[in-house]
Amino acid sequence: MNGAETAQPHSSSAPSRRTVLGSIAAVGAGALLPTLAPDAKAADKPRRIDTHHHFFAPEWKEAESDWVAKTHGFMFPGNRDWTVDKSLEDMEKGGVSTSVLSLASIPGNWFGGDPNTAVRLSRACNDYAAGIVRDHPRRFGLWASLPMLDVDASLKEIEHAFDELKADGIGLATAYGDKWPGDPMFKPIFDELNRRKAAVYFHPLTPNCCGHLIPNVGDAILEVPHDTARAATSLLISGTLAHDKDIKWLFSHSGGTLPSLAGRINSFYAGDTPDKNLHDWAPDGIMAEFAKLNFDTANGAWAASVAGLLKLVPASHITFGSDYPYFRAAMTAEGLSKLGFSPAQIRGIDHDNIRRLLPNLKAL
Repeated sequence: MNGAETAQPHSSSAPSRRTVLGSIAAVGAGALLPTLAPDAKAADKPRRIDTHHHFFAPEWKEAESDWVAKTHGFMFPGNRDWTVDKSLEDMEKGGVSTSVLSLASIPGNWFGGDPNTAVRLSRACNDYAAGIVRDHPRRFGLWASLPMLDVDASLKEIEHAFDELKADGIGLATAYGDKWPGDPMFKPIFDELNRRKAAVYFHPLTPNCCGHLIPNVGDAILEVPHDTARAATSLLISGTLAHDKDIKWLFSHSGGTLPSLAGRINSFYAGDTPDKNLHDWAPDGIMAEFAKLNFDTANGAWAASVAGLLKLVPASHITFGSDYPYFRAAMTAEGLSKLGFSPAQIRGIDHDNIRRLLPNLKAL
């Protein structure tokens, strides 16, 4: 998600068109092949890997309650009643075999910019999620979070996440207060992730600058997708994308507003009077740097969103994302089924493309 997305999901009790058609097909197949083996039947089911599936550790819930009390903030729907069993139930309804768990987004793990809180919550949440993975092997993977505001602690957490917890990748926020990922402060972190050839997943939130700008318009509706564009541009302009070539980047929500803004970004920096350092931070061109990125479909499986995204990257750079518990996996699956993807492209989005990014992911 974005943890702040407040639009109410569709009723989980309503079957999607894909589910109805799948049921009809299953009945027909059963009539024709009454002796079909159970494992053969299972092979026909969608085996989606959800790359955008939130969890809520007890320590995070407690910190959120304290933060809301102090700031008069908003406690986002879904945080209070999330359970592992409810995750598994939604996965079953949406044809998801495996979900890669990520920290609840807003306000991430730092709650007002306190580095000590970020350090404590990163470790607690990573250990909690790793326990879910151990208890449900092949049903869950892990995007481990980092405190970021404390660089030394972040480097230690990278070691803990990969070497001890066997995390599948690292999950970060698009901003930390007034710092975006291209900030020089974060260079040692990304250099280490590059050395490890890690996959790095970004979830957007609302930075300090831009909350509550328009009355009755939630930050999740506009600011969250805008911050995906900010983060990607920050990584581009800083040269992080060009320098850390071995990091595999994954962004949320079909790229937010980035697909719409990519051409504009290119025209400002590489137009008639190109930036004098352009070759240093975009040696193959700005659009080529953006084309290396990957994007999930969480609350982004909409015709206009995906049409723009496919002008930026090929379908092989798109992964299935649900944004659970804020939106149902079945909603994304139904949305994707209406967008004209070929069966091969759907197989890629459902599971093959994330296998390229997370080759060691243990999945059904």
